[in-house]
Amino acid sequence: MAEATPKTQWTGEIIPEAFEAISVDGGLIVCATKVGYILMATDGEGLERKFDAKQRKRNKPAVVLCASIDELKELAQVNDEVIAFYERHWEQDILLGCILPWREDAIAKMPDDTVRELARDGRGTSCFVIRFGRPAEQIAAKNWEQGKVTFASSANPSGIGNRGQVAFIGERIESKADYIVAADDYVASIQPDKDEDSRHEQGVMVSLVDKDGNLVPEQKGERSVTPCPVLIRNGLDGDRIMNNLSEFFLSWDYRQGEYY
Repeated sequence: MAEATPKTQWTGEIIPEAFEAISVDGGLIVCATKVGYILMATDGEGLERKFDAKQRKRNKPAVVLCASIDELKELAQVNDEVIAFYERHWEQDILLGCILPWREDAIAKMPDDTVRELARDGRGTSCFVIRFGRPAEQIAAKNWEQGKVTFASSANPSGIGNRGQVAFIGERIESKADYIVAADDYVASIQPDKDEDSRHEQGVMVSLVDKDGNLVPEQKGERSVTPCPVLIRNGLDGDRIMNNLSEFFLSWDYRQGEYY
């Protein structure tokens, strides 16, 4: 009988054993975020294990967890308007993910070709996420201190939610992970007026690229600029993010379910 995957309840500080588990080559852990549980990895072997654990199609790229705005600037192609938009959500502690192209020098520093394949879509873009929740933020920040980028996907069978409870990540994912940081109470605290059946299980995703994966142009206060930002997935704090979109961009679009 296989040994049970080590599991620790988060108490507010980083779990050293979880960081140790993700730090080894091919490390794969499960950790709580604001909207449920995610699988986290830092290299190609870990991403391969993530896709296997989820039994997910390889054309669905992992997201990039940014522990700071400085990390975002080092990894993604951005402009002043994009940075200002991210900074507002950082200040407001709002979970936000935006589709952006990678910087060429950041691509060159990726640890291996598998990361180059599995962390980006066919256009060479990824979803760069901030303010995803303290348990996972602590680990991503320490990874970045060590010169490693953290990649993630939801910790549940592809297409099935985990309801914000570690018990629902599924037997396969639990058995495939090296360590689990559990924090059901933390997840519930983010949406205290909702229960496991009504709370958002994903964050908002905004595309800041055109159909070819190029960064949308700065609007500089002009009207009817295209291509423009497109909200392609609604989720936690969607109303607040739409308010911010309206403040920072005179032109933006809403296309729930648009392909990424």
